[in-house]
Amino acid sequence: MSIVIKNLTKRFGSMVALNDVCFEAPAGELLALLGPSGSGKTTLLRVIAGLEFADVGTVKFENEDVTHRSPKERQVGFVFQHYALFRHMTVFENVAFGLRVRHRPNSEVTPRVMQLLELVRLGGLEKRYPSQLSGGQRQRVALARALAVQPRMLLLDEPFGALDAKVRAELRQWLRQLHEEIHVTTVFVTHDQEEAFEVADRVVVMQKGRIEQSGSPQEVFDHPASPFVMDFIGNVNVFHGRVQHGKAHMGSLQIDYPDYPQAESREATAYVRPHELDVDKAPFAKSSICGRITQVNPAGSLAKLRIWSDEFGMALNVDLDHDRFSALGLASGDMIYVSPRRARVFVPETTEVDYSI
Repeated sequence: MSIVIKNLTKRFGSMVALNDVCFEAPAGELLALLGPSGSGKTTLLRVIAGLEFADVGTVKFENEDVTHRSPKERQVGFVFQHYALFRHMTVFENVAFGLRVRHRPNSEVTPRVMQLLELVRLGGLEKRYPSQLSGGQRQRVALARALAVQPRMLLLDEPFGALDAKVRAELRQWLRQLHEEIHVTTVFVTHDQEEAFEVADRVVVMQKGRIEQSGSPQEVFDHPASPFVMDFIGNVNVFHGRVQHGKAHMGSLQIDYPDYPQAESREATAYVRPHELDVDKAPFAKSSICGRITQVNPAGSLAKLRIWSDEFGMALNVDLDHDRFSALGLASGDMIYVSPRRARVFVPETTEVDYSI
């Protein structure tokens, strides 16, 4: 069951929560709505579910217009961040609830519930109450309950937001595996970039009620469509400068920018991810920045450095692999030179240009 959203606008008083939003989720896709708080992603999910109605625009499931239909008529499964389980009911009865209110016979309810509990890896826990479960188990009960009525699609609002980091990581993997088994069109809301990139087939990045970019996780990460997307997706170092004669000048850094050969100078911003910066104890043959190491954190898969640049008046974040870190023998207080292996340059009213050395 595909989802087609066209020209959705939703206001709450003077606040515009959704501003002419358009996108499509093909049947069987796992799509993430990603953005900061207040970007409109939860409002969009609720409009898809029928829990809110747009002021303008249409919502279609396949070729069926459901814009003005109730949640029950849309036949969607909705999972909230805080589970919303019935505390006085067992796991079995929580999952069976939707079937009970539809007056399905016990001969249908029991095998369906037991099948779902096995699917979400909760077999044998059907007699327990929510208070006897962990947070991750409760969220899986909520998912099983949403799936019990065989929804046409599954909608999840920050499904792992209330859980600790380790449980979130485990449930992300489990949700991806579950989706491979059931192939129900699924839309989930998150503000966690790692979560969206690990789980989703496609990511829709939102800001201030608009869609900034839509694409595969790899496309969004490698080719951000705007400075906002670049800055929001992971940690970045930001350099301000100007472009002129096919070059971007960021202080002592000089970056090729062939898209702007004009003589007139224009403002520009370069974004460089921490792992895209190289360091050495001597200046690079190409342009580089001199700085002083103020912090070293060698724990984890990468050595993380903080390097203060007097030239830019800011601290740079650099991620080095441990072999390079050990070979250089770096320590806090060392003077070091930094140069980008790759940078993305944005000029107002133009698209970004990816510069790789």
